[in-house]
This record gives sequence, structure tokens and C-alpha cells, in this order.
Amino acid sequence: MRGFGVGRFRIGLALALACAAGSARAEISGDVVRVGVLNDISGIFQDTNGMGSVEAARMAAEDFGGGGKGIKVEIVYADHQNKADVGSAIARKWLDVEGVDAIVDVPNSAVGLAINTILRDSRMTFLASSTASSDLTGKACSPNTIQWVNDAWATGNTTAAAMMQRGGKDWYFVTVDYALGKGIEAEATNYIEKHGGKVLGSSKHPLGTSDFASFLLQAQSSKAKVIGLANAGGDTINAVKQAAEFGIQQGGQTMVAFLLFVNDIHGMGLKVAQGLQLLEAFYWDMNDDTRAFAKRFAARPGMNGKMPSGNQAGVYASTLAYLNAVAATGSDDAKAVVPQMKTFKGKDKLFGDTTIRQDGRVIHPMYLFEVKKPEESKYPYDYYKLIATIPADQAFRPLADGGCSLVK
Repeated sequence: MRGFGVGRFRIGLALALACAAGSARAEISGDVVRVGVLNDISGIFQDTNGMGSVEAARMAAEDFGGGGKGIKVEIVYADHQNKADVGSAIARKWLDVEGVDAIVDVPNSAVGLAINTILRDSRMTFLASSTASSDLTGKACSPNTIQWVNDAWATGNTTAAAMMQRGGKDWYFVTVDYALGKGIEAEATNYIEKHGGKVLGSSKHPLGTSDFASFLLQAQSSKAKVIGLANAGGDTINAVKQAAEFGIQQGGQTMVAFLLFVNDIHGMGLKVAQGLQLLEAFYWDMNDDTRAFAKRFAARPGMNGKMPSGNQAGVYASTLAYLNAVAATGSDDAKAVVPQMKTFKGKDKLFGDTTIRQDGRVIHPMYLFEVKKPEESKYPYDYYKLIATIPADQAFRPLADGGCSLVK
């Protein structure tokens, strides 16, 4: 199985200090903390996740530096190929055979929800830093799961709210036909209709679609003020490129990408992407801390000057937070580590003011950006201009509204 082939490449980081390990280390299984990066290495998410996520996890392990206790960390990785059965098989092997202690990343909600079920009540922690399904902190919430960066509720509600405040009340959706897209469209539709807007139609497309012509022509003919792209990765890129060919934005309609990253903008170019609206949890050029991280990331092997996506930043932040909790508890068992992670409230260098709630949702600000025109960009990856900042307490579903059994 191709995912297993990739997974055998282990990067031992050997971060032990010279001093003897203390009693805390005795509770670390196998005398090493193994973090498995599970994502799409060869498909439509390879630029926003892929090997960049692996490098981000390695950076977190290096910065952890043994946690002052000589704790060894090993990063492994595998390709789930956007298939729930492949991802599930890898997770089970990591859990039952290979002694992996935490799984991080996991773009593709169908795969993420399957992993969430497998790891529930096991000793493994699920750091769902790229799984966008809001069910992870709702009806499918697990005591083993922490969810970072975006989710469907935040993406749907917050983006819809920001656009409606700017006059975008009539919508048409172009939606990928699986859990991610359906969840985003449902959340956005709920907000739009409750606040006096209208959804004029929706077109569903398979994952990995190359020809969006019929979907975009239906959206164009609907005369909707806003066309919402409820998809991600290569699907969004293809849709935006073809929309530019049809002159959709020049015709007065605004296009909104619910899950798009700076790597995607780089791939399609500013001439095509200019004027696009999108919601992000992280942008490399926000402040000195994000720029410092991005510069280090861009210099990593194989990155060739690429700036990190929000998902890759989420892998770094969640992996480092997990390792810090391991150091604090002296254990890599989820039953000890996850409750420790949920005590965090403070400043994260990449995501700002951050709290980890009892339902596992990490709360941080979100940002509405507009993609710059080519003449507005002054240097490589200078692609966004900030339109609105959504405070952390407004960006995510309220704690009591998700139906999570962990919330008392």
C-alpha cells in the first residue's frame, strides 16, 4: 500500500540532552515520542500540506529540544491518498504495531473523521490541524482530539458574516461533494438565511474535478452577488482559473474561497486570483513572529523558498503544544496529555491569542483577506491585504452549541 511505503521513512530527531532522564521519562512509551504526520503527499493538497507539513513537524520537534528533560522525538509520515480506508489502515498500524503516539495534520474530513473514531479512548492523541469538519468538536467530539486552524463552522459562518456586512446577500455555491464541502455550505447557508440573505443555487462536483465550466456557468447565470467556492486545494485553483476565463468577477460577481491558502494563490498567480476574498487563520506576513517562522520554513530542505500555509503553520503549532504537554505531564498517553493541553491560554507566536476549550477546539482570531492586484505586490508571496479581523471569541462556534458530550 503506497501510504505504508512513505510511512516507513522515519526521521529520528535524537533530541536527548546529555543528562540522564528523570522519572517522567519512564512513562513515555518506548522511550521515545513518535508523531505521525498523515496527509496528502501526492494529490490535490500536496502544496498546502504534503512534505511541507512534515518539515513543520520536524521544526516543532527541534524547537522543543527535549523539553528540558531529554525527551526523544521521532517524526514519521504517510500518504492517506484522500481515502478513508487507506488513512484508517495507516492509523491502526501506527497504533497497534509502530508505537506512534500522536497523529497530526490530516486534510480531508472523511479521513479525519475516520481517524477520530479509531483513536477515541486509545492512548493516541489526534491533532486535527487540517481536518475542517466541525463535527470533531460537535457530535463526533472525542477526549483524544484537539482541532486547530479552520473548521467548517468557522469557515462557513465567519466568511458569510464578513461578506454580508459588505453587501453580499445573494449567494450561489460551487461545492465539493464530500463532508468538507457539504459542511461548509450548510453552515454558510444557515447563517445567510438567518440574516436576511438568499441562496440562489448550488452545484456539487467530485473531488479532483478538472472541468468547472458547467458549474461556473450556472453560478454566473444565477446573478448571485457572491459565488462561494466550498472546496479546497486543486479544486479551488481550477475553479478560480476557469472563472477568470469567463470574466465572472469582471462581470460584477464576487468570488469567495472558503478554504484557500497562500500556496494556492502562488500557484495560480495574482493576475488570475486578484480580488478573490478568503478567510485565513494564519498569514506568513502578519507580524515579526510569523515572518521569522516563514523564513526558517522557506529555508528547509525541499521547500525552495516557499512560504508556509495556514495548515502547515497549524502542524507546527499543534505539534509543539503537544510536546510541551508531554514534557509537563511526563507521559505521552492521551489521557494525560490532552487534558494538559486544554489548560493552555495565552499567546501562540503564529496564531495570536489562543485558548484550547474543553471540546478540543483551539480558539484564535481569523482574518478576511482580499488577494492583491499584481501591481500591489511588492515582493514574493506578498499576496494579501487585510479586510477584517474576527476576534477569537466570535470566529468559532460557541462552546455550548456543538452538542459535544465533553462539555458539561
